[in-house]
Amino acid sequence: MPVTHFVVRWPDGEEERCYSPSSIVREYLRPGDYPLDVFLDRTRDALAAASERVREKFGYACSSALDQWAAIERRAEPFRANGAQLAQVTVVRVD
Repeated sequence: MPVTHFVVRWPDGEEERCYSPSSIVREYLRPGDYPLDVFLDRTRDALAAASERVREKFGYACSSALDQWAAIERRAEPFRANGAQLAQVTVVRVD
């Protein structure tokens, strides 16, 4: 269950390196542009699936995956307030 990072470019041009405890994130995100709501849905599902993989292997959820999701939600909040239907998030790469 290799740790996987993905780099996101937010609508304001800032880039952020994000964490997943599992490579399953590659099944949900690929490099490219996503409408904010689609990005958030896919990322939530990816990190939940990654946490579940940790639970299956070790018997407990991955708090780091849940923390990463919370950070992404906080970072997305200003863009939601300013018209999420227009906001685009770019997944720069998935390592």
